Amino acid sequence: MYLTKENKKEIFKEHGKSDTDTGSSEGQIALFTKRINHLTEHLKNNRKDYNTERSLVMMVGKRKSLLNYLKNKDINRYREIIKKLNLRK
Repeated sequence: MYLTKENKKEIFKEHGKSDTDTGSSEGQIALFTKRINHLTEHLKNNRKDYNTERSLVMMVGKRKSLLNYLKNKDINRYREIIKKLNLRK
């Protein structure tokens, strides 16, 4: 599997407050971004995998709602996570 426990801990340690803080918005956004990038690469090779395409669209929506929440709650944290993950051009 592409996302092991160690990978998740590393993501949460880098973007969250600690490696056990799985509920922070920054950690969840980083995890969704990792999963979205993986599914995007998968869909480049498997164009007719419609279940994965639907999952990808749903994940992008969840990440967008978390980003909107973070933008309304604390604009500085929003700008920081956008810059770290290179989400906006």
